[in-house]
Amino acid sequence: MNWSIVFFIVMMLLLLRILRLRIRANSTRSESFKRLPPKDQLAVLKECLLNNPSETNLKNLGNFFEQTSQKIDIESYRPFLKSQLAIFGRKDAIAEDNELYAQECEWMDKIKPLEFEEAESFKQSNETQKYIERTLEGIARLYSDNAILEALAKLAPDYPHASELAEGYKQLMQARDESTADDKSLEALRKQKDAWEEDLLNVRV
Repeated sequence: MNWSIVFFIVMMLLLLRILRLRIRANSTRSESFKRLPPKDQLAVLKECLLNNPSETNLKNLGNFFEQTSQKIDIESYRPFLKSQLAIFGRKDAIAEDNELYAQECEWMDKIKPLEFEEAESFKQSNETQKYIERTLEGIARLYSDNAILEALAKLAPDYPHASELAEGYKQLMQARDESTADDKSLEALRKQKDAWEEDLLNVRV
């Protein structure tokens, strides 16, 4: 299955995540957004930019980092915005958009979910279960295949089930790449993805 279908599936999954965060307003300036913990605010801002690359969403993400100690080169995302405009309407736009989306996912994963920072604090204080739980929550907020598999490999020495999760994710990748675009196949892929995420967040210690 080509990346355009993957893009659609990922978009739907991300939108469902946003709903689970109970963001009901259309603006990240809403009171409901401001009441979220920073880790959830960051997740929403990243998802909004990935789903809808725009100057506004890029600015919103930049404003978030101006209020934190993290140093992120927000301007390095701007070429993606230009590329989106450049390929719009081309005959080969789908193929180019597939590649662009994959690059955008890799860029997003350079901004580590704040759950990983919390996880390291728990690890330093020997709170192993909380370390594992927070790490898995961080993995659930990664986008690219490589980032997910690398994070699982890093966790495996402390959480052996991470190796099984990695194998399950590779099977999911294969199913995604081989899937056709009909409704039945997409529904089966969605269920497989949901099952993997449920297993990911169901900590076994």
